[in-house]
Amino acid sequence: KTSVLILEICIKPKLSIYKGEIMANNNGNDNNEKGKFNLMAELKSWLGIIITAAAIAFCLNTFIIANSHVPSASMENTIMTGDRVIGFRLSYLFEDPKRGDVIIFRYPDDEKTFYVKRIIGIPGDVIDIKEGHVYLNNSTTPMEEPYIKEPMIPEPDMHFEVPENGYFCMGDNRNSSGDARYWKNTYVYKNKIISKVIFRYFPNISLIK
Repeated sequence: KTSVLILEICIKPKLSIYKGEIMANNNGNDNNEKGKFNLMAELKSWLGIIITAAAIAFCLNTFIIANSHVPSASMENTIMTGDRVIGFRLSYLFEDPKRGDVIIFRYPDDEKTFYVKRIIGIPGDVIDIKEGHVYLNNSTTPMEEPYIKEPMIPEPDMHFEVPENGYFCMGDNRNSSGDARYWKNTYVYKNKIISKVIFRYFPNISLIK
């Protein structure tokens, strides 16, 4: 989709030029050899546009942005099933991920798969989940989590201690999310984070918070 958009931007001016040439030819002298279409030159020009668009799209998708389709309900209502989101790959180039960030990362139990979840615990945090609430760093007051879809169904108590360079991630739809609570490899390490999710672009455009 990125390459199609770039290609469209690149060729629109070209199409306008062609339209102008056709109008000029229709209004001019048919015998005017200077206005003839040079097929080979134009083919080379189009090929250059296509190659440039493809190169720009490759660079954007590889180094700048991450384009992700979310197939499950685990992040509802922040990200709905079927939404498409854009992440910024350079978000953590000069700073560390923050608690509350929504990220795209390699699933710790199968790194060929990419997940989208929210960071709940950062390095050094102690996470306790009791009676359907999340407690941070031995606090007696549950975390405020306005983003979750609905209250968590109580489960047996859980305790996690986030290691150095590790992050504890959960879905906003806690009752339908396969997240760090259940993974064999509990934590997402910084070098496995692909990008921070910035906005949704399909089916509508909105910031992700």
